[in-house]
Amino acid sequence: MTGAAGGGAAIETHHLRKEYGEKAAVADLTLQVEQGEVFGFLGPNGAGKTTAVKMLLGLTAPTAGTAQLLGRPLGDAAIRARIGFLPEHFRFHEWLQAAEFLDLHGQLFGLAAEKRAQRIPELLDLVGLTDAAGRRLSTFSKGMLQRVGLAQALLPEPDLVFLDEPTSGLDPLGRRLVRDIIHQLKAAGTTVFLNSHLLSEVEVTCDRVAFIKDGQVVRTASLGALVEGMTEVVLRVGRVTPELLDGLRRWSGDLRADGRNVTLTIDDEEVLPALARWVVDQGVGLYALAPQQLSLEELFVRVVEGQA
Repeated sequence: MTGAAGGGAAIETHHLRKEYGEKAAVADLTLQVEQGEVFGFLGPNGAGKTTAVKMLLGLTAPTAGTAQLLGRPLGDAAIRARIGFLPEHFRFHEWLQAAEFLDLHGQLFGLAAEKRAQRIPELLDLVGLTDAAGRRLSTFSKGMLQRVGLAQALLPEPDLVFLDEPTSGLDPLGRRLVRDIIHQLKAAGTTVFLNSHLLSEVEVTCDRVAFIKDGQVVRTASLGALVEGMTEVVLRVGRVTPELLDGLRRWSGDLRADGRNVTLTIDDEEVLPALARWVVDQGVGLYALAPQQLSLEELFVRVVEGQA
């Protein structure tokens, strides 16, 4: 794998925009994905994720902005030969056998016959379809089609792979297989751009994630910093007063009171001793302090709702 020209980022976009008439499907996409990382692209339906991927792949032209893949402008033919793509909604040649399907796509990638003869059995084994090599795709389940589609995306030993909902239609064993493949790609230095609504899968595969909302990236960070850096704390106190709530806002702008419980979100657990001392110093009984780190799913909801 040759990596990006000059050792730059695998993906770099600046103010990328796509308009359809008066509607902006992507308003302002600015992000950077480093070589060799697994990057999660998260957002609600209609946020612009699919349109953004189509622009990066050259399937639709941006209205404004610039972008580079592997150090070259969008649409560069030589770079496109080094990119794999598994779309969310695919229609494969159902009259072809699995091995024939991969051979066809290998030819489209420009792979020599001897390379295809070596690569296709390897990939069928990788995705657990060796025994189905001679079966027509029309007989495949959705999960099997998903796996042969993943094999197709990996045919050219790409430097950059776009996976759009790669675990859609897969059972738990199939999801684990895809997860293991992503880990192997990362170990080999391949950059993986992952769009998935299964946040539990994102949590165990991605190095960094970006949240996109209304066609704009609203937050990008390492997964560890995102999840480990936000803690929800529930305080059970003797009484809740306006003065208590006002004082607690110095630690958190995300504050909710319910009866004698006050829930707040903090960025750093190190503040908890000072917070507890302050509550006691106010003459308020502190009966419980229960911190709990937020899951990626909880954080996703807060980012989408504009709370984080």
